[in-house]
Amino acid sequence: MEKTKFAFEYEINASKKMLYPYFTTASGLAQWFADDVNVDEDNIYNFIWEGEDHKAKMVSHRTNSSARFIFLESDKTEGADPDWVEFRIELNEMTQTTFIRIHEYTEIEDAEEQAEVWEGLLLTLKETVGG
Repeated sequence: MEKTKFAFEYEINASKKMLYPYFTTASGLAQWFADDVNVDEDNIYNFIWEGEDHKAKMVSHRTNSSARFIFLESDKTEGADPDWVEFRIELNEMTQTTFIRIHEYTEIEDAEEQAEVWEGLLLTLKETVGG
């Protein structure tokens, strides 16, 4: 199956500084993004969805701005064309509105269904932060 890059954007009523830990820490990510998240001694994140482990490495981040994760093979190595997800927190200076931009690169059969998944996740995040 061919991989596709998806982009989603959501408005949220919260500051960049408040949101950032929800995209970069195990405890923050576990509150909205996965059923559970652990980080091992090598800084490999283990995202657990429906009892399945998905290992990822944070390959870049900018404080209060963005985080990018590359998903790893079962032996904790990067594949030739790895899946990845990037979270960006952006502020519109004119309106003082905060937006979360999500870019995802993965194999997905139904883009509409994937958008619904992200909408559900972001609704959980909004409820968590009160935004």
